[in-house]
Amino acid sequence: MHQVLLTLTARRRPIAIFSLTLLLSTAIFISSVFLQPKNPPPPPPSSSQKQQSMAAARSFVLWLHGLGDSGPANEPIKALFTSPEFRTTKWSFPSAPIAPVSCNYGAKMPSWFDIHEIPVTADSPKDESSLLKAVQHVHAMIDKEIAAGTNPENVFVCGFSQGGALTLSSILLYPKTLGGGAVFSGWVPFNSSIMQQVSPDAKRTPILWLHGMADATVLFEAGQAGPPLLEEAGISCEFKAYPGLGHSINNAELKYLESWIKTRLPSSS
Repeated sequence: MHQVLLTLTARRRPIAIFSLTLLLSTAIFISSVFLQPKNPPPPPPSSSQKQQSMAAARSFVLWLHGLGDSGPANEPIKALFTSPEFRTTKWSFPSAPIAPVSCNYGAKMPSWFDIHEIPVTADSPKDESSLLKAVQHVHAMIDKEIAAGTNPENVFVCGFSQGGALTLSSILLYPKTLGGGAVFSGWVPFNSSIMQQVSPDAKRTPILWLHGMADATVLFEAGQAGPPLLEEAGISCEFKAYPGLGHSINNAELKYLESWIKTRLPSSS
């Protein structure tokens, strides 16, 4: 009986050793797979990085008012832009400086540059000196927004009447391609020689031109003279005429501007 027990014990020993070896191998495999050191997760973006990312994604609309008007008086315009694409839009409604205006017998009023006569026609005299000073002022506002992180292609400049004429000039003379420019009841306030200063990048900025056919302040002919000049220089310009509309902006024009800008935002492309 004693010998039999020894024999059974001897037979069981290899099984026990094999089981222990299997357990050790399994433990080593689990340790190598699941307990390996992993790369630490990247640190969360800083507040400045978040701000830069948000700025790059947002759009910026700069609105330039007409002669004798003010920026705050035009702020209700943005309430019409209700599409989701404008939830992150930053709006700016600056006011022109107070200056004497020739067409109003030298009376001082908010004015971006000097105007010599009203009504404005296609052949009205131009005051390029004061105009170019105003252009520099607009460029500084655009530069500030781009420096804050906004993509230039998300920047849109819009203006009515004198502000529309300044919009046209500022877009053409800006050295970068912007999202677009919209001219409401404006005119060409510079001589054709200015077109030689338009850079290739500026020529890629699209322009929307809207004008009332019953305008007695900036004649419809003055508005009509703009698009051919632009198209000759290779600049995309969409012209829309509004029968019966005088020297003012109506809701139909603004709703069209909303859709025009919307199709040019990255979220809509």
